[in-house]
Amino acid sequence: MDTIHRNIIVIGASAGGFDAIKKIAATLPAGLDAAVFIVWHLSPDVRGVLPQVLNKMQSAWIATHAVDGEPIKHGRIYIAPPDRHMVLEHGRVRVTHGPKENRFRPAVDPLFRSAAAAYGARVIGVILSGALDDGTAGLWTVKHRGGLTVVQDPWDAEVPSMPENAIRAVAVDHIKPVDEISKLLGMLVNQPANRTVESGEYENGKTQTEINIAMEERGLDIDIFKFGEISPYTCPDCHGVLTALNEGGRIRFRCHTGHAFSVDSLLATLTENIEESLWTAVRGVQESVMLLNHMGDHFAEVNQPKLAAMYFKKAKEAEERIRLVRKAVVDHEQLSAEGIKQESEEAGGEQPG
Repeated sequence: MDTIHRNIIVIGASAGGFDAIKKIAATLPAGLDAAVFIVWHLSPDVRGVLPQVLNKMQSAWIATHAVDGEPIKHGRIYIAPPDRHMVLEHGRVRVTHGPKENRFRPAVDPLFRSAAAAYGARVIGVILSGALDDGTAGLWTVKHRGGLTVVQDPWDAEVPSMPENAIRAVAVDHIKPVDEISKLLGMLVNQPANRTVESGEYENGKTQTEINIAMEERGLDIDIFKFGEISPYTCPDCHGVLTALNEGGRIRFRCHTGHAFSVDSLLATLTENIEESLWTAVRGVQESVMLLNHMGDHFAEVNQPKLAAMYFKKAKEAEERIRLVRKAVVDHEQLSAEGIKQESEEAGGEQPG
């Protein structure tokens, strides 16, 4: 039986990950028999400069934005283009405009999940600096299918949330500072891999369904509801019903349209939306005050003082309501699971097991 090697390296990063990616790319061993795939969160209206930056730093590897349908070649660094998911099929790269996951496109989870499904134990998943927890679910799938998992040491990360969440949810194989990751990858690629771990019918079906969503395939035929339980929450992006998916004891959510959220990203999005709604309420009440005062002036001019006084009275009452809503905006807190955990630790509270 032929020996297989771990030659598919998938890397995910967000805030603070730019420098980490550059350090790894600059020190990757030349001639390494592997292909590298990188998702780095950035705004969809920002021109992707990462390939140019990496190519200027070193010549051993060729870095490019991935092109839909292109064959996978070793010695290449494939980078997800802005506002596009990068998904792997066996032997080729797919680039799609599928629904956002954890509020991002590109997102880390679709890359990791599809790599694990296509290549199993041949995958090495790497999580670098970043906020919230995109990549945790994908890293779990890499581990579940027999791949190896590597996480940047949170103490070494500019923004430690992504590494911390990955370590918390996945039995990570290696935790290293970024300066040691390239050398580690060189060692891991040259070691024979175990055989791919076979998943059950349920897990295979769920994974493939989520890959199909990212690749925009068979949208009307996809039934995410059968893989979880309908929740009382609605999708912040499209207001569809969210299905709760249980993955190794960890809950995440996906709507029938395809948007996906971890608990942390859902909490962050919901609390962001609350602030937006409160400011919308402030604007609406302010407009009503202006209209009431305008009508009061009008009736005063046409010598209807009682009616004018009532409009002015209603405007004053509305101004009081504005003060209450403004106070709610000022007091509103942007929440995240990581922030709550940190606040609990600072207060000396015990962490749940």
